[in-house]
Amino acid sequence: MATLTRQDLNFGQGKLCFTLRMLPIARNSVENPIRKKRWSFAVVADILCEFLEVAIHMILYVREVYPSGIFQKRKKYNVPVQMSCHPELNRYIQDTLHCVKPLIEKNEAEKVVVVIIDKEHHPVERFVFEISQPPLLSISSDTLLSHVEQLLRAVILKISVCDAVLDNNPPGCTFTVLVHTREAATRNMEKVQVIKDFPWIVADEQEVHMEEPKLIPLKTMTSDILKMQLYVEEKGRKSCG
Repeated sequence: MATLTRQDLNFGQGKLCFTLRMLPIARNSVENPIRKKRWSFAVVADILCEFLEVAIHMILYVREVYPSGIFQKRKKYNVPVQMSCHPELNRYIQDTLHCVKPLIEKNEAEKVVVVIIDKEHHPVERFVFEISQPPLLSISSDTLLSHVEQLLRAVILKISVCDAVLDNNPPGCTFTVLVHTREAATRNMEKVQVIKDFPWIVADEQEVHMEEPKLIPLKTMTSDILKMQLYVEEKGRKSCG
């Protein structure tokens, strides 16, 4: 397994380090593109990337990586969520997930990890979304969609209260997104980059590993089209300086 990240831009109060990309998906629901077609890996990738977009915004809000003033309350999965209204940050997250999406479609992404990093560029928290899909999809059901949305809603609700089980982070933190892929996926991406000027590199050891982290399970979901486990790896001692 390889862990990929990307190089690019610094952002505002915290740096936006490395990330991937997502197609802008309709905000009103995940229902629209799905009701009229059978389940496929592409449809699952749409659902998962839309969910990850909401989840990343919520993590940044709850863990106070950026000021609360840049977030607005919206509704997703029939629950209130906090979404950034900063266009550069939003575009950065969307671009990130746009590059994740082809890996999910090919079932080549094993984990998507949101890493919160302190001023010294050491990870203090790692929100790990461990994902797996069945080898074949042959299901078509509106009931299944409703069930999946309920499961995703439960994960979002768990993120919204995760600060109750996590220590405060030091000021001035930044974030990065890592993707754990199979080795074959890494070799393919080295040959042909998904998007020009959006280079992938193998993540530094410092970004991938954390010394003696505390492991905090948050939520597990299981459905016929997707299994996902969310847990946090938290640094044992966080500097308050």
